[in-house]
Amino acid sequence: MKLSPFTKTYEGRQVLDFPGMELKKGTIYAVIGANGSGKSTFAKIVSGILKADRGGCPVSGGTVGYLPQKHYAFRMTTKANLLLNGKSEARACELMDALQLRHLEAKRADRLSGGETARMALARLMMNRYDLVLLDEPTAAMDMETTLLSEQRIARYVQETGCTLILVTHSLQQARRLAGEVWYFHRGKLLESGAADQVLSHPEQPQTRQFLDFYGI
Repeated sequence: MKLSPFTKTYEGRQVLDFPGMELKKGTIYAVIGANGSGKSTFAKIVSGILKADRGGCPVSGGTVGYLPQKHYAFRMTTKANLLLNGKSEARACELMDALQLRHLEAKRADRLSGGETARMALARLMMNRYDLVLLDEPTAAMDMETTLLSEQRIARYVQETGCTLILVTHSLQQARRLAGEVWYFHRGKLLESGAADQVLSHPEQPQTRQFLDFYGI
């Protein structure tokens, strides 16, 4: 699968200039960068939620699943929320067990806590199979225990489906735990990309090193 080049401009100011990229199946890409670097805008455009300047979605020839940063729940039970994205009750139960939601299956999902809602939304997305999955800060509302559980289930989903997964994350530790490759965004540009160990431990660009030093890597 390939991402075509695209740009995005707000009120005459270019906020994103992506050069395009060939994506590998079965690979997790972590997108890192400071606030305002264009990470979430990138995810919205690739998912098709937001249009690039040249219009259209830069992805062609595959299905795309997207979990936005702001998780949402429909006014029905947790289990019913999952079944909106897939018909298999066995799959729903498996995901609820994996993400510690089984005891909440009959509770109205719009009354869950922030961390519970985040896990429910992740499980709902994983009810279906996609060629490309975009997760925007999927574990930001979770504690460490449920973050690690969710990371394990994300990695398993990629193994099960062979999809490509792009993870927007503020956590460099999460990028190190999950990603095969890392993309560093700086002021709306993809400044550095490569194998996760290389980018996170031996970056080529001084801006990348400054960012990593600031956040403790």
